[in-house]
Amino acid sequence: MKKIIFDVDTGIDDAMAIAYAVNSPELEIIGLTTSYGNVAVDEATRNTLAVLEKLGKRIPVFAGSAKPLTRGNREGFAKKVHGEDGLGNVLDFEPAASAETQSAVDFIIEQVKELPNEVTIIAVGPLTNLALAIQKAPKIIGQISEVVIMGGAVFVPGNTTPHAEANIFTDPEAAKIVLSSSLPITMVGLDVTMQTLLPRDKVEAWRNSETGEFFADMVGFYLDFYESVNPGIGGCGLHDPLAVGVAIDSSFVKTKYISVEVVTEGKEDGRTVPNPDGKPKIQVCTEVDAPNFLDHFLKRVPVSK
Repeated sequence: MKKIIFDVDTGIDDAMAIAYAVNSPELEIIGLTTSYGNVAVDEATRNTLAVLEKLGKRIPVFAGSAKPLTRGNREGFAKKVHGEDGLGNVLDFEPAASAETQSAVDFIIEQVKELPNEVTIIAVGPLTNLALAIQKAPKIIGQISEVVIMGGAVFVPGNTTPHAEANIFTDPEAAKIVLSSSLPITMVGLDVTMQTLLPRDKVEAWRNSETGEFFADMVGFYLDFYESVNPGIGGCGLHDPLAVGVAIDSSFVKTKYISVEVVTEGKEDGRTVPNPDGKPKIQVCTEVDAPNFLDHFLKRVPVSK
């Protein structure tokens, strides 16, 4: 089993990724860390605790960054994509559990030091928590087993601007620190995630339990958004779940080993630029076996309790 720290900004695809991860015996989730992004950090923390409660899981949650490293929060978060509550406007309860008192950054540092070369970090929101951790304790760079990032659009257009993917665009400075750090990174970006569409009929099949109803209603909101911006698309992208899938089985994707630079100003702010001659290099996902990945995801998620 891989020991996982799962860094999330829990909106709808994060919620699906959490369900996928906790139902995968290959992964041991030792903690979830939260940040602003799809929603504010306190909402992301609440949503993470609520999703775990719906899934019947008790895993410690650690609240993290409330804003980017050097700039203010982008306006509006992602309410039109994820709903006012970040979960498709279906959250009708307050979770019973609370976040831990330790900060997300300190938790990351502590666990990596206590478990050198054993911890995989799956980061599916802005990279602020990880950037702060390696700034505070640079020696952990050589002690992290693997980092799987959902972020970037290296060879394809962005989804927040024509050039930038949302997680990188939200904190380009943090992304620049992480991608230039020599960490062993696999970047799961829009290059592959937009090929992993979850059809509505598969979501409707989840309606066999209270937990399944919660997820079906939540993802229904996400599907409606996708249809509103791209009529006839036939599904919603499994962005964050694919990062979990790659952590479980890297054969779902093909990668290119290159350096990726991050633009931090101007009209291309947040762009992830490939540089084949640059260093350090990371694994950038360029192809995905979407049918096999989707089949694997759906075997772990339908959700029930």
